[in-house]
Amino acid sequence: MTRKSSTLSQGDRRAKRMAALKRIAPLYVMLIPAVVYIVVFAYYPMYGAQIAFRNFKITLGIWDSPWVGFDYFVRFFKSYNFVRIFTNTIYLSIYSLIASTIVVVALSLILHCVLRESFKKLVQTVIYLPHFISTVVIVGIVLRMLNPNLGVLSKLIQFFGGTDRDLMGVASAFPHIYVWSGIWQNAGWGTVIYLAALASADSEHHEAAMIDGASRLQRLIHIDIPVLVPTIVIVLIMNLGRLIDVGYEKILLMQNNLNLQKSEVIATYVYKIGLASNMPDYSLSTAVGLFNSVISLALVLIVNKVAKKLTETSLW
Repeated sequence: MTRKSSTLSQGDRRAKRMAALKRIAPLYVMLIPAVVYIVVFAYYPMYGAQIAFRNFKITLGIWDSPWVGFDYFVRFFKSYNFVRIFTNTIYLSIYSLIASTIVVVALSLILHCVLRESFKKLVQTVIYLPHFISTVVIVGIVLRMLNPNLGVLSKLIQFFGGTDRDLMGVASAFPHIYVWSGIWQNAGWGTVIYLAALASADSEHHEAAMIDGASRLQRLIHIDIPVLVPTIVIVLIMNLGRLIDVGYEKILLMQNNLNLQKSEVIATYVYKIGLASNMPDYSLSTAVGLFNSVISLALVLIVNKVAKKLTETSLW
C-alpha cells in the first residue's frame, strides 16, 4: 500500500507539473521572439569581436585571418588623435548627462506642481513632440536657426552684440549646440519616468505637511525630491553605461572641417575607418568599438557598486 500510494503521489506531482506547464506554455511562446532577437542581434555578433585581435582579411574570413593579439589596441592608443577623440567623447557625454539630468528633473518637478490638469497636458504634449522628430530633421532645424544670414538664433545673438559668424563653424561652440539641441529634443520625453515616480508618492505625506504649515517649496524639497532620488540613481547608472557611447548620427550630420577639432568622437572615428574609408580597416574599428564596450561595462559595475553603498539603490 505504501509503495502504491507513493507511486500515485509521484504521478499526481507529475500531472500537476504538466498542468502548470500547459498553463504557462503561451508565455514561453511569447518569449521566443525576444530570445531570438537577443541571440541574433546581441550574442551572435560577439563571434565577430575576435576581428579586433586578428589582421582581418575578407578573402580569408575570420578564423583564417592571422592572430595579432592586442596590436590594434596599442595602435589606437598610440595614434596621434587618441587623446583628442577620447577627451571629446568624455566631455560631450558628461556635459550631456549632467545638463540633461538637471533639466529633466527640474522640468518634472515643475510639471508636477502644475494644478490645472488641462494646462499640464498641453505643456506635456508640446514638450514631447520634438522627441518624435527624426535626428535629420532636428539637425536641419538647428542649422537653419544658426544660419548667420537667415537664422533666428543667429540674428538674436547679433542683436545683443554677439558674433555674426556661422556658429557651426566655431569649434568651441559645437559641444553647447550638440548638448542643448539634444536636451530640447529629449527633455520632455525624459520627464515621463520621473512624473510616474512622483505620482507614486504617498499623498498622506503632503497632507500631513500641509497641516503642519509646510510651504509648497518645503514639500518639494523634503517630499518630492527624496521620492525621485532612487529613480535618478537608477537612470544615472543606466546612462553611465553609455557614457562614451555617443551616437554618431547626429554628430556626423553636424560635423564639418571647421568644428572637427571638437566634434570627432570614438563613434564617428569607428564609422570613418570601418565603413566610410576607401580602404576600411575592420580590425582597428572593431578594436576601438570593443574598447568602448569594455569601458562602458566597467563604468556600470563601478557606479552600481558605489550607488549601492551610498544610497542603497542599485540595479542589482
